[in-house]
Amino acid sequence: MDQDEIEKPTVEAPAAEAVVGLDADVVRAVSDALDEDDAPLCKELVASLHAADLADLLEQISSAEREKLITFLGADLKPETLTELGETVRDQVVDLLEPEQLAAAVTELDTDDAVYLLQDLDKAERDRVLTEIPAEERQALTEALGYPEDSAGRLMQQDLVAVPEFWTVGQTIDYMRETDDLPNDFYEIIVVDPTHHPVGTIALNRAMRSKREVAVSDIMDKEPNIIPVDMDQEEVAYLFQQYRLVSAPVVDAAGRLIGVIMGDDVVEVVQEEAEEDIMYLSGVAESDIHDSIFTTTKTRFTWLLVNLGTAILASVVIAQFGGAIQRLVALAALMPIVASMGGNAATQTVAVAVRAIATRELTPANALRIINKETLVAVANGIALAIIMGVLTGLWFHSPILGSVLGAAMIINMFAAGLAGILIPLALQKLNIDPAVSSTVFVTTVTDVVGFLSFLGLASLILF
Repeated sequence: MDQDEIEKPTVEAPAAEAVVGLDADVVRAVSDALDEDDAPLCKELVASLHAADLADLLEQISSAEREKLITFLGADLKPETLTELGETVRDQVVDLLEPEQLAAAVTELDTDDAVYLLQDLDKAERDRVLTEIPAEERQALTEALGYPEDSAGRLMQQDLVAVPEFWTVGQTIDYMRETDDLPNDFYEIIVVDPTHHPVGTIALNRAMRSKREVAVSDIMDKEPNIIPVDMDQEEVAYLFQQYRLVSAPVVDAAGRLIGVIMGDDVVEVVQEEAEEDIMYLSGVAESDIHDSIFTTTKTRFTWLLVNLGTAILASVVIAQFGGAIQRLVALAALMPIVASMGGNAATQTVAVAVRAIATRELTPANALRIINKETLVAVANGIALAIIMGVLTGLWFHSPILGSVLGAAMIINMFAAGLAGILIPLALQKLNIDPAVSSTVFVTTVTDVVGFLSFLGLASLILF
């Protein structure tokens, strides 16, 4: 491939109708340049990419190409790119960086983003990086890393704007204009009392519209949403969603202000939790697409092994009715219909229940009503489908009784599916087990066992 062919894709400003995000042509061009070991072209192709798009590029190319591109970029690698990477690729990229290079990137990031890069390093490597960071920033990062993982302490940034409640708007504006170490982005001013406890917040637009002589205590929101430093990040995300927050102060055990959580960080938490729940429902991991074949196989095998156990249980139930199946082969042909319809109905109910639990739309206060609703929906669908399948089965096998047995079994199994699909997630939540992780396998077991037992049991009683 000659140089002209490599340089065909250009990284120009996208046209109005261009696809938003990373262009596939750029990915191919970078891959070709990496194959040719053309470092200048690689740097030219990625120079104008947004940090998020460069992160997407790093995730789409192979591990070998990724390592080569990181080497080519060197100090030109944008620190913000590292924070946009998924955990698996982030760890691979961080391992390629020298402690000095990683430390330089960390010093340019907010505390929460810096912690994201450092948290999974082994202690020795983390200490090497921290020694390259100025003392004041090193202390802030050490404190943040000391908080529990997935807590508000890990999510917060320590750069914030706080002013005393006796100041005026004019003093606040002058302070913000004259202070050099303010955060790059902030949307609210936190008002504190003499003991540094937050007593209110002021939106920037409100401060800018107020006269200089007005006291901040007169325009502040006197009931701020204050977040304890040890609050779980899912609880934090719920507060932001529920009350439409753009930022919120974080306090220590004594109630003193120690940080602030921004809305963009919470959006990432919401996305991560949603993706995690979807993956768990299928027994896979978020990082599967980037993990090695061995790691992915091992992750999925564990879940499939559990499913194998439940399948064996269903087979044991079927084996108890071997004689009936031998006498009427039609039973073997119809069994999967009962189990499949129950499984699909249960999956629908589980998906609704898990989401409702996560968003707090399903609580002890309304659980009975939701249980009744989901059960009735499942039964209603079961009756409608039972009529359709009962008629078809009667015509297919010239046996109205067999059609009636199949219809009755479908109604029973759909009832069980609706009930299990809502009760199992609720029970798991009560036991402090994530419903997204374990609900599917238990519900599938219920629908398989009840489906086979009801169909074959009724067939044995009525047909023979």
